[in-house]
Amino acid sequence: MTSTAPAAPATPGAPVAVVVDAYSVGKHLAPVFRARGADVVHVQSTERFIPGVHPPDLTPYIDNIVAVDVESALRRLAAHRPVCVVPGQETGVPLADLLSERLGLPGNGSAQTTARRDKYEMIETLRAAGVACARQHKSGDARDIVEWAERQGEYPVVVKPLSSASADGVSICRDAADVRAAAEALLGTTDIFHRTNTEILVQSYLDGTEYVVDTVSCQGHRHLCGVWRYEKNDLGAKRIYDKETLLAPDSAPVAELAAYVDTVLAALGLRSGAAHAEVMMTAAGPVLVEIGARLNGSMDPAFHDLCLDANQADLLALSYLDPARYLRRFPGDTVYRRARHALVHNARGLQDGVVTGVDDAVLTKIQALPSVRLVLPRAAVGDRIRTTTDLLSSPLRVYLAADDPRTIRDDYDEITTLKDHVYQVAD
Repeated sequence: MTSTAPAAPATPGAPVAVVVDAYSVGKHLAPVFRARGADVVHVQSTERFIPGVHPPDLTPYIDNIVAVDVESALRRLAAHRPVCVVPGQETGVPLADLLSERLGLPGNGSAQTTARRDKYEMIETLRAAGVACARQHKSGDARDIVEWAERQGEYPVVVKPLSSASADGVSICRDAADVRAAAEALLGTTDIFHRTNTEILVQSYLDGTEYVVDTVSCQGHRHLCGVWRYEKNDLGAKRIYDKETLLAPDSAPVAELAAYVDTVLAALGLRSGAAHAEVMMTAAGPVLVEIGARLNGSMDPAFHDLCLDANQADLLALSYLDPARYLRRFPGDTVYRRARHALVHNARGLQDGVVTGVDDAVLTKIQALPSVRLVLPRAAVGDRIRTTTDLLSSPLRVYLAADDPRTIRDDYDEITTLKDHVYQVAD
């Protein structure tokens, strides 16, 4: 059972790191900071934990500060004498920027926080800096969204929320009727972070191959932690995550993607900490889909250590706890080393209903495949699952790594035959 109260004792003389909103992949931050000798404080950006998201486990933390009142939170944080404040997930970015700035700690400052969080402001900031980006428009009126798309005279276009993640609410629209339906379905709803979509975004469609580009920066020096190629399946207006394949660092288009992301980091003022960029390689070159000032949501420290020379979470901790050592190791704009071929698979589930059982024999069969390193079922007995339409509704995530990519391909094929037998489901 997840603990919602801090339980770790303070260590005399230990440096203190602060994590804001340690949901999702943010759960990996406390362990890596603690492994490097730091105590960790958690800051909660909302009065209550965000509904619909698994709450953070507060066991590794020496304190939990609910930052409804920023001045009060700052006073409590100052007593811990922290060395850094970092976001655990998207919702923690604005507060982490503000707290680190007010406490005089390394960070990215608050001046460009909105551009690092709001997807419209993000792209407009790139446009102002002369960085290649999509055409776009935002509005709280579905009719206005449709009119903009019609004026462009070029379909498809993409309709999506301003501040969500995991492909939540994203639709690829091929005509005005699609745009109207997507806009009307999205406006007034809440995103995965429980924010109301009072305005939404429509953008030109970026045609090409999509890549993940992960970085950690320290004092403006960027280390490229990994580049992964997305493979997604089209399902009507949705593109469903399937595979993320790790590229060799010396293969195309890694160098071009890295150079482009450097311009994005500079334009958005991302000089410190982790960043997770999604970039489309179009016929005209790389164009940003979006970037988050946080860890890659698929990042698992043990898996990434297995297939790379380091993992993004541990490098983030090192960059703040011992920047001199970090910069000796990564003195300039450095690039990762691939130790093994690797693939992350987000299974597309076809079932719809309430989970009544999990077949351990099927999970064991998947786990026994030669390249499988980690299997993460994303539903439990009593949960409602639905046919996969986005990353959040994928019922199973599997991490594969091997010296021979053919082993991964064979195991992936076997997983696709087993995935819909993991859960027993009733209507």
